[in-house]
Amino acid sequence: MLVLVAPGQGAQTPGFLTPWLDLPGAAERLAAWSDAIGLDLAHYGTQADADAIRDTAVAQPLLVAAGLLSAAALGDVTPGAVAGHSVGEITAAAFAGVLDDTAALDLVRKRGLAMADAAAITQTGMSALLGGDPDTTVAHLEKLGLTPANVNGAGQIVAAGTLEQLAALEADKPEGVRRVVALKVAGAFHTHHMATAVDALAKAAEDLTPGDPRVTYVSNRDGQVVASGAEVVSRLVGQVANPVRWDLCMETFQELGATALIEVCPGGTLTGLAKRALPGVTTLALKTPDDLDAARELIAEHGAA
Repeated sequence: MLVLVAPGQGAQTPGFLTPWLDLPGAAERLAAWSDAIGLDLAHYGTQADADAIRDTAVAQPLLVAAGLLSAAALGDVTPGAVAGHSVGEITAAAFAGVLDDTAALDLVRKRGLAMADAAAITQTGMSALLGGDPDTTVAHLEKLGLTPANVNGAGQIVAAGTLEQLAALEADKPEGVRRVVALKVAGAFHTHHMATAVDALAKAAEDLTPGDPRVTYVSNRDGQVVASGAEVVSRLVGQVANPVRWDLCMETFQELGATALIEVCPGGTLTGLAKRALPGVTTLALKTPDDLDAARELIAEHGAA
C-alpha cells in the first residue's frame, strides 16, 4: 500500500523548482497559479535567495505548488493514503480531491499571509531537538515556556516559542538530546502565537466548497483518518495554532498496512523520519525530476495507477 506525503515549511531551498519547470506544461501551470494568487512562484522557486523564500507568505504557497507540480508529473496515481506535515496538509487535501489546485493555492496564500502577520507581533521561531526521551523532552520544554509544536517521531520533537526561550533551550538542552537545530521558519507555528492567523483562515475557509476525500486522508492533528471534506477544512484551520503529531500519522500508516511512501517535492524530511520509524517500508523522496522513474516503479509495485 502506497502513502503519498507532502512536507512542511523549512523544506524549501533556493532554486529547487528550476529542474521541474523543464517538464511539459509545468511552467504554464505555475504561471496560471501565480496569476491566481498574485505571487510570482516561478521567481521564488528558481531565482530568489534563502532569505526571500524563508518569508512565511512566500514559502507556504511555494511548497504547495511544488508538491502539486511533482505529483502531477507522476501521472494518474491513486495512493492508498495521503497526509501532509503542517502546510503540507493543504497539498494532501488537493491530492485527496477535497480542494482543487487553485482553491488549495488560494487558501495557502491566505494562510501564509495571516501567519506572517501573526509572527510579526512577537519575535519567535522553532528548533528541532534530536534524540532524547519524548516525555522528558516535553516536560523540559514546558519548563522553559516552549511548546512541543511538532512531535515527529523517530527521536525528533520541534520546539516553538520566543527567540529568548529558544536561546535558553540552546544553553539548557533536555537530558539525552544530542542536538538543537534552528529551523528555516519565521515564527512559532502551531502554538498560541498563531491565534490571530486561525481567525483569518477560518474566514477564508467560509468561501470553500470542499469535497469528501476520494482516498484515505490522515490528519496530522491526531493521526486519525478523516472522511468528511468539511472536517478536513476545519482541521486545516485549527492546526495553525495546534501541534503537529506526525508520530501518530506514521503509526496510522503502519496500521493501514503501508509498504511504500513517496514524499513529493521538496522531499527528504518525511522520508528521513519514515526510514527510522517505519522499518520495512520502502521510501522515496522526489527531489528532482530524475527521481520520477524510480517513483513510477515504486507506484507500479505498491500502488494503483
